[in-house]
Amino acid sequence: MFPSVAGARPRASEASASERRKWVEVFKECDEDNKGYLSREDFKVAIVMLFGYKPSKIEADSVMSSVNPNTSGISLEGFLDVVKRKKEAQLYRNEIRHIFTAFDTHYRGFLTLEDFKRAFSRVAPKLPERTVLEVFREADQDSDGHVSFRDFEYAMNCGRAE
Repeated sequence: MFPSVAGARPRASEASASERRKWVEVFKECDEDNKGYLSREDFKVAIVMLFGYKPSKIEADSVMSSVNPNTSGISLEGFLDVVKRKKEAQLYRNEIRHIFTAFDTHYRGFLTLEDFKRAFSRVAPKLPERTVLEVFREADQDSDGHVSFRDFEYAMNCGRAE
């Protein structure tokens, strides 16, 4: 309910040819011995090169658990799939941040019920105030009368199918 009301939609984004070339190049750079796959450590280095952060043990374990047990790492196609999904998630999170900022007209870093009412009056003017209040209460995870970005992001992701 929430993403469609606010207008957030995950973009169907196919990687451009230049992005895909870059990802393949990073894969090849990290596959130093030309094994045809990336080990756990190779994978971590590749993610640092592409996204600028070192993946957590949990993230690396998750990726490596999806690897074919007959190989010792992640193949090029598997790597490209992981990178594409990470990029899409990053784009979606940026979109959520943009919407949150548009709601936060006073630049406080949180949203109030009044912020919700103002925003929804623009995007869904016929929506009953009771519904706006319900959406606000649902998003306000700790019931403190403020919706933080973390609360907002959680609410936006609730109905999203992976």
